[in-house]
Amino acid sequence: MKKLLMASAALAAMTAGAAHAASHSDTVKIGVILGFTGPIESLTPQMADSAELAMEEINEAGGILDGMMLESVRADSTCIDSAAATAAAERLVTSEGVVAIMGADCSGVTGAVLANVAVPNGIPMVSPSATSPALSTAEDNGLFFRTSPSDARQGEVLANILESRGITEVAVTYTNNDYGKGLSDSFISNFEDMGGTVTANVPHEDGKADYSAEVATLASAGGEVLVVLGYADQGGKGIIQSSIDSGAFDTFMMGDGMYADALLADLGEYMEGSFGAVPWSEGEGAEAFAEITEEAGVNGDSSFTRESYDAAALLALAMQAGGEATSAAAAENLMDVANAPGEEILPGELGKALEILAEGGEVDYVGATNVELIGPGEAAGTYREYVIEDADYSTVQFR
Repeated sequence: MKKLLMASAALAAMTAGAAHAASHSDTVKIGVILGFTGPIESLTPQMADSAELAMEEINEAGGILDGMMLESVRADSTCIDSAAATAAAERLVTSEGVVAIMGADCSGVTGAVLANVAVPNGIPMVSPSATSPALSTAEDNGLFFRTSPSDARQGEVLANILESRGITEVAVTYTNNDYGKGLSDSFISNFEDMGGTVTANVPHEDGKADYSAEVATLASAGGEVLVVLGYADQGGKGIIQSSIDSGAFDTFMMGDGMYADALLADLGEYMEGSFGAVPWSEGEGAEAFAEITEEAGVNGDSSFTRESYDAAALLALAMQAGGEATSAAAAENLMDVANAPGEEILPGELGKALEILAEGGEVDYVGATNVELIGPGEAAGTYREYVIEDADYSTVQFR
């Protein structure tokens, strides 16, 4: 388990930084660091828009702490370049003076930002999409939270989907980074425990022009389905394209990084019957989120948009609960506003939450994803199992 920040240590770490406190300003800056370039660049604009929608909703309700307005400051994590992500995060903290970070996105860069920027500067982070199991045990001083579930859970879900379909033999390819390796390990462990056989487990690098060698290796090993644990805008898409072109595989099971409208726009007609899972939710919160995003002209039906809205909302509500627009208040109160007891809060009700907290009451932020943070700031989470039909995503069930 992660080492949680003791109250005295938190206060000592935070009081040193006027740079991390907005108590005497009319503006509270929150960093939004996502891969606006790189292998998930088709997803991140919608994620950022959703996080900023939560901030706009709070501002329209009068802001936090008697009129302090939230300001989003974007930065590019690249998803894959840890040095670039670290530099971007350092700029957010030292030049922009953000008090908290919504992000990062991909697991490797998230770990780098956490270790190199967030922890040394006492900045809380809420990632909407970094899912590596390794982040559960990262030394974070109680500063790291996530609104998407760990891949320890996703690996189990993917294995269960195959079992329910009677598929017992698969080949696997994963993007060669922290996210891909962690998800591959989790999936294979669960699948083999269920009696399944993995014929080959082949890593692939993002950014290559040709994936025929990797596909040839996978095809020679055989398997009823090719499991693709990669990114929809780069290597994962390249693997599928090469598989289709060569006839090596025609059915794919995909992890969450492969869910993207752009993938179906390019290859959907050739992927009929392929399937996968992505963190998703249903119920009142999801319906409320769909309503407010449609009204705002935001594409809320993309992946990790709900988690992004919830991440930004939690940071703001935690500061309101703590009575200060500071990094310390956000870190120390986030678990309290995320969980019971308190009045349940849905998307579109952030103004109501601010009023309750201002009057000394308690809130239980349900949000768009049925938020429930467990253990060291982990999301319990649910997954949407989908199948591709007529070049579109169709929901099978929620798991």
